[in-house]
Amino acid sequence: MNLTDTHCHLDFRDYQNDRDAVLTRAWEAGLERILIPGIDLQTSQAAIELADKYPQIFVAVGIHPNSATVWDVKSVEFLNEMAAHPKVVAIGEIGLDYYRRRAPKPLQRKVFQEQLNLASQLNLPIVVHTRNASPDDRSCIADTFEILAESQVTGVLHSFSGNLIEAEQCLDLGFYIGITGPVTYKKAVELRQVVAAVPLGKLLVEIDLL
Repeated sequence: MNLTDTHCHLDFRDYQNDRDAVLTRAWEAGLERILIPGIDLQTSQAAIELADKYPQIFVAVGIHPNSATVWDVKSVEFLNEMAAHPKVVAIGEIGLDYYRRRAPKPLQRKVFQEQLNLASQLNLPIVVHTRNASPDDRSCIADTFEILAESQVTGVLHSFSGNLIEAEQCLDLGFYIGITGPVTYKKAVELRQVVAAVPLGKLLVEIDLL
């Protein structure tokens, strides 16, 4: 089996003391590739620097919804420049987050849409972050699908937390479904039903430890 981790923040300082050891264990365990997604311009650049050092590492560049307040008129220009790097294969992680609420919803939607436009122009897939304020509030997922349905961009719904109906919507839009640690939680019955129903070729492995 060829394994690719499609979402691992190896550039974070939590790995600064043992990053080489972590990667050595990963390669020895059979992992062949890792995608590092950016959460702002600085982490996107740091991910590119790691990708230059390791041939098995690739990058998504983007501004996370929790970092949306840093967005300005030069952000698209900087992302466009970084996206020209040969190891950059996607735009992300981008999307909406109604849980931490570190940026107003209208601003999150604006930044999400502008990065979708960039991905479309560059013909790159996207890594989408979606997190609701509570399990009973589906508004974030609904808003995400509304925005995605209007674009021609595809990619992965990172750390998917929706139900089977939403998973089918995801597949209809041409997206892959990323699965992380929460699938192992005792209460994650619905998520395990999604994993059981989605075609294996549409499921992606993600760590996203932090």
